[in-house]
Amino acid sequence: MTLSPWLLLLLALPLLLLGQSLLRSMPLLARCSIPVPVPGGLLFALACLLLRLAGLEVAFATRVDAPWWTWLVTPDTEWLARPAKNLNLPLLVGFFTCVGLAAPLRLLASGGRMLLVLLLGTTLLAVLQNAVGAAVATALGAPPLLGVICGSLTLVGGHGTALGFTARFEQAGMAAAATIGASAATFGLLAGALLSGPLGIALLRRQPAASEGAGILPASERPAAPVVADFLADVRSLAAHGRSAAGHLLLVAFCVKAGAWISFGLDHLGAALPVYMGALLLGFALRAAHDAAGAAWLRNEVINRIAAVLLPLFLVITLAPLNLAELAAVAGPMLAILTVNTLMTLAFAALLIYPLLGGDKEAAVATAGLAGYGVGSTATAVAAMDAITRQHGSAPRATTIVPPTGGFLIDLANAPVIGAFLRWL
Repeated sequence: MTLSPWLLLLLALPLLLLGQSLLRSMPLLARCSIPVPVPGGLLFALACLLLRLAGLEVAFATRVDAPWWTWLVTPDTEWLARPAKNLNLPLLVGFFTCVGLAAPLRLLASGGRMLLVLLLGTTLLAVLQNAVGAAVATALGAPPLLGVICGSLTLVGGHGTALGFTARFEQAGMAAAATIGASAATFGLLAGALLSGPLGIALLRRQPAASEGAGILPASERPAAPVVADFLADVRSLAAHGRSAAGHLLLVAFCVKAGAWISFGLDHLGAALPVYMGALLLGFALRAAHDAAGAAWLRNEVINRIAAVLLPLFLVITLAPLNLAELAAVAGPMLAILTVNTLMTLAFAALLIYPLLGGDKEAAVATAGLAGYGVGSTATAVAAMDAITRQHGSAPRATTIVPPTGGFLIDLANAPVIGAFLRWL
């Protein structure tokens, strides 16, 4: 039985509220900075798995062709043919538009060292994931290219990069590249959502509890109970901005639509980039022009509230329909490669990137972000950083620099790394 994707939209709010309730009733999970969409979404996916095991096949369609839903994210020449798009795509592209609009160049410039370490570090990580993946695959008697698919293609790259390179891997002899890539990227999404927040918290605990110099709140100033994101409170806060919120939402919508044309052009130039890239680039450009003109009408508090609404909706709609039975049935070599690469990524982030970033709170939050997009996606990275900063105070450099690094810059570096391994193996 395949249920309507629109049911996922109706379930999104109840599942987010369930996640909030679980985190508040289980402080240990909240202290590990597990993002709110994760427990509700995964519990729902687990419930569907139990129904399947009981003999009732329950699945959700995740693609829609309703013109009113797909228009924003589709160039009109394509939209007239009523293409099917992922239900969560407008939420994803809207979120990355907010990333671009909320990134003032002066703050990006002030974080030059962090940006350089994250970019170079993640590029090295992409090389390591592919090399380790190929080595493990060879040791297990599997094709070395399987190690690349279960390496930076799907871990650093995610679903979008996997989709973009599918044809090239099929031409190289991996006929099941699309299926393998989707499963590996899903594994990474779950691993990033579950592990990046706890990694950041573990790094924070290495630091003195009352080290105000490092930006860490003293124990006396921390709330007795862990702070859990409140989705409805974020919605009310956004609504309280009134006309300003409406204006910013219209700007986000404009960027999403215009960005669809930019991405369309990039695709026709042969660039294998994520679908949200056009909107992200346009958001950056508009913010740069706004700041260069000395304007002040773009308000980060409003943009961040919009992102705080879009991100959990995207994640819960992404996690809830996951078929955990398919993930559990991942072939042995593939699961082994993904597990080894995930553990290597966490060790790489904690033992190399964290010290290079300075070993302070900003470094811990940025390292959690790198782990989030290094095995999952930029969305899971941002969700983990948000969960950490709600409890331990802001980390403005990390939360500004990590999203464009994981959402944009690393794709420019990862693509040639993948191409090189395709030629070598």
